[in-house]
This record gives sequence, structure tokens and C-alpha cells, in this order.
Amino acid sequence: MTDKNVDISINDIIDAVKSYNSNANFDLILKAYNLANEAHANQTRVSGEKYITHPLHVAMILTELHIDDVTIAAALLHDVVEDTIYTIDQMKELFGEEVAMLIDGVTKLSKMKYKSKEDQQLETYRKMFLAMAKDIRVIMIKLADRLHNMRTLKYMREEKQKRIAKETLEVYAPLANRLGISNIKCELEDLCLRYLEPETYYDLVDKVQQKRAERQAFINESIAKIQKEFDKVHLKGEIKGRAKHFYSIYRKMKNSHKDFSDIFDLLAVRVLVKTIPDCYTVLGIIHAMWKPLPGRFKDYIAVPKTNGYQSLHTTVITDNAIPLEIQIRTFAMHAVSEYGIAAHWKYKEAGNKSIGANSNYDKKLSWLRQMITLQDEFSDPREYFEALKIDIFSDEVFVYTPRGDVINLPKGSNPIDFAYHIHTDIGNHCVGAKVNGKIVPLEYKLQNGDVVSVITNKQNNGPSPDWLNIVASSQTRTKIRQWFKKQRREENIARGMELLENEAKHLGYNFKDLTKNDRLLQVAKKMNIQSIDDMLAGIGYGGITINSIMTKLIAFHKKDLQEVTPPDITQMLEKIKPKNPKKKSNQGILVEGEDGFLVHLAKCCNPIPGDQIIGYITRGKGVSVHRADCPNVLREGNDMMRIIDVSWDISTDQLSYPVSIELGCYDRQGILTEILSRISDAKINIDNIVSRSIPSNKTAVMTITFHTKNTARTEQLMNTLRRVKDVYSVRRTLSSSSNKD
Repeated sequence: MTDKNVDISINDIIDAVKSYNSNANFDLILKAYNLANEAHANQTRVSGEKYITHPLHVAMILTELHIDDVTIAAALLHDVVEDTIYTIDQMKELFGEEVAMLIDGVTKLSKMKYKSKEDQQLETYRKMFLAMAKDIRVIMIKLADRLHNMRTLKYMREEKQKRIAKETLEVYAPLANRLGISNIKCELEDLCLRYLEPETYYDLVDKVQQKRAERQAFINESIAKIQKEFDKVHLKGEIKGRAKHFYSIYRKMKNSHKDFSDIFDLLAVRVLVKTIPDCYTVLGIIHAMWKPLPGRFKDYIAVPKTNGYQSLHTTVITDNAIPLEIQIRTFAMHAVSEYGIAAHWKYKEAGNKSIGANSNYDKKLSWLRQMITLQDEFSDPREYFEALKIDIFSDEVFVYTPRGDVINLPKGSNPIDFAYHIHTDIGNHCVGAKVNGKIVPLEYKLQNGDVVSVITNKQNNGPSPDWLNIVASSQTRTKIRQWFKKQRREENIARGMELLENEAKHLGYNFKDLTKNDRLLQVAKKMNIQSIDDMLAGIGYGGITINSIMTKLIAFHKKDLQEVTPPDITQMLEKIKPKNPKKKSNQGILVEGEDGFLVHLAKCCNPIPGDQIIGYITRGKGVSVHRADCPNVLREGNDMMRIIDVSWDISTDQLSYPVSIELGCYDRQGILTEILSRISDAKINIDNIVSRSIPSNKTAVMTITFHTKNTARTEQLMNTLRRVKDVYSVRRTLSSSSNKD
């Protein structure tokens, strides 16, 4: 990869492209540079450098992947629409549809109004993923952009460094891995570790450096011995040492609970040969020289990874009793390992760059199709992103069908996920499963190498509602919901109405008051749902969240209670505004778009960033901020003239807020320990936990209170807890207090 400290000119970019594509459109690249240079002329980066250095470095990173001329031009222009006066339409006119589409795909949604920075970021992801599904080059530009930003992250303030590094580790490094671009993936992970855990990172760097000469001597000696055996059989190949990157060492230490001194395979040997038969010949030579370690051999040539990676991995015990990891692959496989999808993506010849195009690599990009399916399933960007992290960005488990076909599933998948992956009809009629010839429970977590067969019965009544809580894949959950949607409409409508009534009662409202004046129909229309029955059925089978309906019903109810003419509250606001108007509220709240008011969060409903909120002007205590669905604000007797608009201050993201969730589960031995372990893994500190058992039906209800920064973290924890075996419900709660404060 390019040295980030080296100055790069447009001539360097053109020379780099010439080295692998002499027929490129260099006029297009030069035209793109000239416009970008002019557009960014008065802009500088945080480092003080001219802004044009950034797109130049992004373009140079892409030349190392041998990317085509159109993508290089788009990379040079990738920030022009976002940061200057130029528009997408102008890009289209000047550079054509293809370049404009790539630029648009990596442009943030910065000119639209969102409730919070998080909502804006999540919608930007949705836009980027959709553009990426249409043309894979979008994410190539974005990865190069993120890599250069990470290389220059030292100029940012610490809080921003950690936020960007965390996002990179959660989103961009996994995407680079999915695309098989190991160089970018490894460098991103190392840079993330540097900023997220600097003490650990620099300690590792120091320890690796101390032993470098000693380890290099061992590797050189091992290479010489292998080369000697190659010469005996006249085998041609390339043998070289390979240092493990720091994040890989860190993860191995963490997962294995080992100290640095216990990690021996910090260096490895890589062997490159011409053909696949040569790979297996090399394996035989290596195993004849040194004894292989049991359980450490992996054949990714016969069973490639989903990102196209192929190689033989083995670990042997050398003459010094030191373990040595060896990778064996062809030169072509090595190109795919280094450059990923870029090694074989033929833009000019492909004609149709959509993932639906009929190509040899269509199967390798099937996970992109999955991203589109998830876009259609989740209207809430938070739910969509959580599903992505489970289905797309998480680790995978590789299992086999009885015929020997390899199936990859999200880690934590069970036979139900496997059945639905094979075919929806098999999943709907699944009644049991065998793993490695033995019958297992349907909630059994599949392991790498398991051979799975599904037992079906056409006479069964279809999937169980409980399956929604135990499956790992969002796609599986979608197919189960679709079955309930089609097969049990009347039952789902009745269940949806019952759930709404119970939720209204739980929140302290009269359901008839909430639904008068055809409010249910108005909510359905607002959500682009054709009828009330369709909406109720959606709630019944789990396709529509109760909270999304209740929030809108309560908002309508609030309007019904308020005066037609908005009250004049200027005098009331003046009384509660402190003398220093520049001082921000310490609760991260803006009152009617301004800061500096005396504000406190209501303890009856504990609002957190991401919740819809309303303010109530109290007598003597300033503005009390409530969740929009809090019954205490809209109850009879309150002065509706005191209700005002409030919003979260999106510039404040360091505060934490108390929140309570209620968890329902079957009362089995060890479930509390398992729940507490999941919360601990999420790095969330519990303020309070109250649990009560219900012996009559062998269930338990737990109320857990903790501090969090926003609804996204809360939803993430709730989704994690929903996947705990025997947990059947997880929900936010209101405080038992009936006071507005």
C-alpha cells in the first residue's frame, strides 16, 4: 500500500494506471483531477494540507487494486458534490452517467434534515449499500476513502478518533473482508486497534519489534529447508515469510485468553505455485518434513470462503519444537486474496454491472443480493443495520448438506436457519434435524463442519412463533413472518388488535380514546398501508412494530387535546431561561430549536436520544421532557397550553441516560447468569435489576435498569437478549411513577 507520507501528483496516478492498463481513458482522469483541484482550491484538511491531497491518495490506493479508469475519475471527484457547489446533475453532464452514479453512491446525505446524526448516518449506509449492490465499485471508492482517512486520523480530536475507528471496525473492515481485499482489511483493523486501544497496540508493536530478528532468522531457516526439498523434485514456486498483523495477534490473545509470550505463530510462511495439483504436492512435502498439528489443517481450495479466498492452511511442529503456520496457494489465488473482487471484476466487458447480471462471480456476490432483500424488509434504519451486522458482517459457520454441498450461515445459526436457507418450503415444514447422523434439538447451534439433514412433515401446521426468537438469520426471520402473513390472516388481525389494546393499557391510555375519529385508518395511510386489517395483521405476525403504531396514535391524540390555535408561550419561556443564554442544557435538549433553557428529563418515562419527545413547562422547574408516548403528559387535568416542541441536541453525544427494559422468560436454571453475561459482553453496566418468578406458568419477569447513550444501543442490547434461549419478550418500560417529573 502507498506510503501515506509521500506527496502524490496526478502524474503519479496516470503512471500507476498505465502500468496495468495502457488503453485507459487518461483524458477523463486528467479532466476529473482538474475539476476536483479547482473545486477544492480553497479547502484544507484538518492536518493543514490542501484538500486535493485526499482524493489523490484515494485514487492511488485504488490503482494498487488495478481499478478501471472510470472508478479512478470518480475517486478524484468523490467529495466534490458533498463539499463544494457542484451537483450530481453537473457531474452527469460533464463526466457521464457512470461516473456520476459512482460519485452519488459515496456521497453522504448531508443536505437533508434528520432527527439525529445517527439517523442521518444510518440512512447514508442504506444509500451506500443500495448503490454498492448496483455497482460494486462504489464500495471500492468508499474503502479507499476510509483507509486514507484512517491513515490521517491522528489529526482529529480523541473522541472523534474513537468514533470513526469503531465505525470502521464494525462496517468497513468487515466489508473489505467480504470482498476479499485482505490488504485493506488488515490495515484498517490495525489502525482501528491503534485508536481504540492505544496502550494494547503500542505494547504489541514493541513486543513484536523486540523479537523480530530472532523470528526472522527462524523463518529464513525454514524457507531454506523447504526450498531444498523443492529442488529435489524440481518444483518451481515462490516461498516467503509473512508477518501477522497486530489486530490478528490481539484477537488471538483475546479469544484464546493467552499472553503474548504464548503466541508462537507471529510469522508464517506462504508458498505460491502455478497449479492446484502443485498445492497438494507442496502439502505432502511439508507434512513429510514436519509433523502436522491435529485440527490445524484447513482446505479452502476445495471449500473456498464466501469472499472467494482459496488456500491450504496447515500448522506443523518444526525441528526446534516451534509451531510454524504455512499457507499454500496458486499465484492466481494469491491475486484474489490480495485484491479480492477487484482481481476479476471486468467492468468494460460486464455490460450490466448490477448484481443480478449473469456472470461467473454472481454466486460469490450473493450476499449483496441479501443486502437488497434486507433493505426491503426493514423500514427502520436501525433495524436494518442490526440485521446487516447479524447476517452480513458477522462471522460465519460452514456446514454441509448430506450430498456434500457447503452452506454458509451467520454464526449462531441452528437447523431452522439451515432449512430455510435450502428452501422456504423445507423450513416451513421442518419438524426436526439430524447433525452428523444424530437427532438434535432445533435450537442446536451449528458448528463448522457439521453435516445437517432436515426432517420434514407436510402435515405439520407450519413454523412456530417461538422460532422468531431462536433463529440467527434475519432472512430466516423474514420468511417465517411471511408464512404467518399468508396463512393466518384472521388470527393475525385479532392478535394485532389485542397487542395494541394491551400496549395502550400498559402505557396508561384508553384505547377507545386513541382510536376515535378513524385514527387507525389515518395511521395506516401515513405508513402507506392499504387498510386497518393489513396493519393489524402486520402487527400480529411481527412485521410491524407496536411502538411505531402507538407513537403515531399518541401524536394524533395529543393534537386532539391541544387548542386549535397554538398557545403563546413566549412569556413562560422567558421565565425559565437562565441569565447566560449561551450555556447549553446539560441534558442534550433543545427547546424550540434553542439551547440554554432549564431542562430536566422526566423520570416517569426516561427518554433517551432517538425517542420522539415533547416538553411540558412546569411551574418553577423549567421544561420537563417526556417520551411522546408518555401518558403522564396528556392525562386529564394537565394544561395543554404548556406543551412545547423540544428536540435532541445532535451536537451532544457524550451523555448517558437511564433506561429500563422488561424481559419475560421461562424460569429455568442458569438463565439469569446467561442474561447478565450478554449484558456484560455488550459493555453495559447495570444500575438495578428486579426479578420475580411466576410459579403458575414457570415464567419470570425481570426489570433491568442501565445507562445508555441512545436508542440504537438500547435496541442492540434488546435484540441480543431476544436471542437468548427461553427469552420470549423484551420491551422498554415506563417507570411505575405517575409523576410528570
